[in-house]
Amino acid sequence: VQLQAFGGGLVQAGASLRLSCAASRRTFSNNGMGWFRQAPGKEREFVSGISWSGSSTYYADSVKGRFTISRDNAKNTVYLQMNSLKPEDTAVYYCAAGRYSTTRSELSDYAYWGQGTLVTVSS
Repeated sequence: VQLQAFGGGLVQAGASLRLSCAASRRTFSNNGMGWFRQAPGKEREFVSGISWSGSSTYYADSVKGRFTISRDNAKNTVYLQMNSLKPEDTAVYYCAAGRYSTTRSELSDYAYWGQGTLVTVSS
């Protein structure tokens, strides 16, 4: 079971980034996927989730309207398009594979985690 997240970097406020997470087929098949983030000194928090089919998505209020989650099941990859980035978006971003096929927002609903990719937004 493997999840590999990449695409992080250092950007200025207002810029965009797209994170990608490649999963092994076993991890990806029939699983909802999610993105979480953890800022220094803070707990890991939910950012966005997507159902297995991609028909259902869910966002934290803090990113709603700015971030878009999507997935390509043929490539076993989930994406997080982040627009209008703010300094408070600075964190390590983790992708995760859910225990269920539906969209979930609790850490406990996710069984497998990637290693994280750092996003730094300067003001």
